[in-house]
Amino acid sequence: MSFDETSMVSIDNPLQTSFNQIADVEVENFFGCYLLNSLNPKCKGRTYIGFTVNLNRRIKQHNKGKDFGGAKRTSGKGPWEMVLIVHGFPNEISALRFEWAWQNPEQSVRLKHLNLPKTKRTSLKFKLQILAEMLSIGPWTRLPLTIRWLTDKKQTLERIPPFHMPITSGPINISKHTNTIPSKRKKVNNPVITTTTTEASKSLPTCHLCIDLVQPSVNVSCPKCSISFHIICLSKYFLRNSQQHYIIPIDGSCPSCQKDLLWGEIIQNKYQNRSLTLAETSPSTDESENEGILL
Repeated sequence: MSFDETSMVSIDNPLQTSFNQIADVEVENFFGCYLLNSLNPKCKGRTYIGFTVNLNRRIKQHNKGKDFGGAKRTSGKGPWEMVLIVHGFPNEISALRFEWAWQNPEQSVRLKHLNLPKTKRTSLKFKLQILAEMLSIGPWTRLPLTIRWLTDKKQTLERIPPFHMPITSGPINISKHTNTIPSKRKKVNNPVITTTTTEASKSLPTCHLCIDLVQPSVNVSCPKCSISFHIICLSKYFLRNSQQHYIIPIDGSCPSCQKDLLWGEIIQNKYQNRSLTLAETSPSTDESENEGILL
């Protein structure tokens, strides 16, 4: 199989899931891979792919230049517009691997079936074509990713992504409690809530599947009926009829209310509930403390 930049098919994905219909939904543990397009007439057709945990700050850095934190490859070639961002990666490493493959499709083992030439192609159309292909193959095709357009210009992908990957548009609200998953780029001091073992046990819910107590760190609940489960118990329940040995499911029906759910919806619901808990129990912090990430 080979790619021809001129053969791109204009297909829009009409899919919208319940947890992505609100454009400014608050997102925790944000790890995103973005695509930039140069608006400089002298650099027409130039693009850049990068990783960020704060897209608003990152685009400002690119447009100010390398002396202000922008990348060397984008310095002096702007102004840049952020065309889209793919987010929903479970951790930083997963997002960085996606970024590298998107940047270097001709070197990626997972994209070798495309038989790409060794010469790099940087056009916006080609980068979108590669993105559409990446979203349709493993391991990325099973991740609860969201494709978010950040420009008013009409854009298209070559093919519709998997049904559990919504395409949406508009600004994104990144929670101040983001990046609570340990990152090599940042040390996070999470608030420690102390309580006695007896008090904690009394307040713990039980898993609807195994009937054991559920610790907060492994607790997920149905966004529809709020019934609690161990994350492993619910994952195994969703995968009970799967012929392959997956760990992370894509979707399933709630064992309690029987409503159809996406796994990404369940995980996002967990972090949204955690945000409310932290907001009620932790003291306010200086926002400047969250700006110490060197990209």
